[in-house]
Amino acid sequence: MRRNTLRRSPHPKAGGGAPPTPSNFHGILSVAPKMHALFEVIARVARTESTVLVRGETGTGKELVASAIHACSPRRDRDFRAINCATLTPELLASELFGHVKGSFTGAVRDHKGLFAQADGGTLFLDEIAELPLALQSQLLRVVQERSFVPVGGTKPQQVDVRLVAATNKALRAEVAAGRFREDLMYRVRVVPLFLPPLVERAGDLEALLWRFIEEFNGKGYRSIERVEAKAMRAILAYPWPGNVRELHNAVEYAFAIGVSDTLELDELPPELRGLAPVAGRRHGNERDELRNALLAAKGGKAKAAKALGISRTTLWRKMKELQLDE
Repeated sequence: MRRNTLRRSPHPKAGGGAPPTPSNFHGILSVAPKMHALFEVIARVARTESTVLVRGETGTGKELVASAIHACSPRRDRDFRAINCATLTPELLASELFGHVKGSFTGAVRDHKGLFAQADGGTLFLDEIAELPLALQSQLLRVVQERSFVPVGGTKPQQVDVRLVAATNKALRAEVAAGRFREDLMYRVRVVPLFLPPLVERAGDLEALLWRFIEEFNGKGYRSIERVEAKAMRAILAYPWPGNVRELHNAVEYAFAIGVSDTLELDELPPELRGLAPVAGRRHGNERDELRNALLAAKGGKAKAAKALGISRTTLWRKMKELQLDE
């Protein structure tokens, strides 16, 4: 082993031994006792029909939790559908959720079956539910209370049997107090709140997932990493990971793209991990410039700009909205 590197190996001399292999709970990888306790709660909640609200920071895996609830439930053999409420205009979101009838608006050349109808008998996951427009919140409340909805442009209610799981990184009570979210809907969607801890609070997961993602990219064939430079590992362990698991995965992909050797070195990590860019406390003006520059460099491509910034596309959309940054 090269000096000042850490290698994942069962041999005790290689960096003090390997971190434990993460368990896989329906796609959620973890070695942390806190997460294993959450897995048990998810399995118990899944047996019921209760509406669940998943709270957690960006990149913690809220959709994976929703999918796990579905997989553990009696509805597992029916459809699981998901939508992000922050990425569509109110008109498109209404059409995606409730469907529309032919001729209901320009371009509606045929009837469209919405997600509630598609998920009938199964589970529907509403991510970023705090971003749902108030006009649609009343329609969602009707579905939750009466198990029926009316497609856009339609007149006849349709019955539906859907288990609802929602997620947000905002406090709904604060949104209610600010007049942005209906109080009656809040009580309907947060019957069972589940809190997903950030990566830095998941003991052992940072190193375990780092090696798991390295193994994933090793399998792609263009580079194989066997060791992590000690300075690189210190930077990884010291970083606050505001983007959580998703950001860690992106950082590993970045390192694979930049480097060529079998050692992951410090200068192959994204700039923010090397202390070259602040991760918190930025003024809105600076953040706005950063987002605009990334969008310009990506020629307006949201996915490409988000990846360059080390954030999810959902976070990019939300920040654009908060900073009033036009597309």
